[in-house]
Parts: sequence; C-alpha cells; structure tokens
Amino acid sequence: QVQLVESGGGSVETGASLTLTCTVSRPTFSDYAIGWFRQAPGKERKFVTAIDWSGAYTFYANSVKGRFTISRDNIRNTVYLQMNSLKPEDTDVYYCAAGTEWGLDAEYDYWGQGTQVTVSS
Repeated sequence: QVQLVESGGGSVETGASLTLTCTVSRPTFSDYAIGWFRQAPGKERKFVTAIDWSGAYTFYANSVKGRFTISRDNIRNTVYLQMNSLKPEDTDVYYCAAGTEWGLDAEYDYWGQGTQVTVSS
C-alpha cells in the first residue's frame, strides 16, 4: 500500500509563496512519477504539474508555468511544489498522486488526502 501525505497548505495573500510537500511511504518511491492536482468543491479536478521518476523531466499546466516549480528528493521520499506569485484563482485543495505511467494522459494509482491553499486578494 502506498500512502501519500500532503502538507504545507495555508492562507496567504496575493503575491505570497507557499511550498507544498508530498511525502510517500514506500521504499521504492523512485519507481513512481508524482503529479500535483487541484480541485475546488463540486468542480472538476485539474492537473497542475508532474515530475518523472528521476526528477529530470517535468511539465506544468499553462496557468502555473513560471510561477510553480516541482522537485523531488528520492532519498527523503518527498516531492515539493514551490508556489510563487500566488493569485486568488490558485485557491483550491491540492492533491499529490503517484503512478507508474508518465505523460499528460498518465493515470495515477495512489492519491493523498489533499491540502487547502487559500489566496486572498
């Protein structure tokens, strides 16, 4: 069983930064690509960014390019999402997910519980 735990969410003002952390409880963490998604209550889940097994490849949703950065530490079984220049429209619950596929259409097998990010104007 793979468990993912997100942390680092909070309430900030426009222009502030937050770093979300996703810790994965599995020794073979480096076997998994990790994605971040966001979802508001009653709305469709949206892709934010993903990183491959090695950390060498990443891709981002257009809405966060240049502002968000994903990275991973395969020794600490952790993925980070650095979010800069936050906007009110970034307000959502953010989820990390792990899977063995890679690409825009990748399916993820395991999901965390989510962490709330609220950006006030």
